[in-house]
Amino acid sequence: MDGHRARKRFGQNFLVDPNFIRKIVDAVAPAPGETVVEIGPGLGALTAPLAEKLDQLHVVDIDREHAQRLREGALAGKLVIHEQDALTFDFTPLPAQMKIVGNLPYNISTPLLFHIAQSAPKVQHVTVMLQKEVVDRMTAAPDTEAYGRLSVMLQATFAIKRLFIVPPGAFRPIPSVDSAVAQLTPLAVPKVPSAQFEVFSSLVTAAFGQRRKTLRNTLKGLADEATLKSCEIDPTARGETLSVDQYARLAAVVCTQKNEI
Repeated sequence: MDGHRARKRFGQNFLVDPNFIRKIVDAVAPAPGETVVEIGPGLGALTAPLAEKLDQLHVVDIDREHAQRLREGALAGKLVIHEQDALTFDFTPLPAQMKIVGNLPYNISTPLLFHIAQSAPKVQHVTVMLQKEVVDRMTAAPDTEAYGRLSVMLQATFAIKRLFIVPPGAFRPIPSVDSAVAQLTPLAVPKVPSAQFEVFSSLVTAAFGQRRKTLRNTLKGLADEATLKSCEIDPTARGETLSVDQYARLAAVVCTQKNEI
């Protein structure tokens, strides 16, 4: 690790196992002429093999020391370095069909995924390493323990596939949990139109805000019993039993009702 200490406030755990580095790069499949953005390059474990296959690589890192090392390193000529918080990075000026990759900081993984989802129309796919528990939630099916707000919000925009598990020993410092690599591919047609997404998000957030309560109670003020029944949703059901399509249908009906007022 060349003397660099991981910084807890940035959620840093550095991938050092060459086998898993290769597998992640293979999943990204970078090629000359493509736009690839790496989030959190850290000590450059992924940066070097990615840059070798590209004309140019964008890297986003909030850590000034990492950014400076990259500017002074052998790869500098191939890198576009964005020294800023990935949570505020604007992906929209970059070309369409970009690929995004990163070992995402565990402490900001959920808001960062939501931020990336806002740029989904310009993305080819997103390959990320996260805590295994987070990937389990991302890929969970309705009426399972792991299914929740993260599952619904991301599955409304992406097809999500867990690629492989990465054990703690592949990192320095060694984390206390297993990690997993997932790939998110934007749906050809998102399940929720952009004009309805704010209502969709409000419904999902409310439904999972108190998991033990029924939809009749959690969605009070957002969707009444008649609206739920019109969508063939049982008002006595709980939020985790509804599919992404059911939430999307409910959002569409609520939006229509609002427009009629």
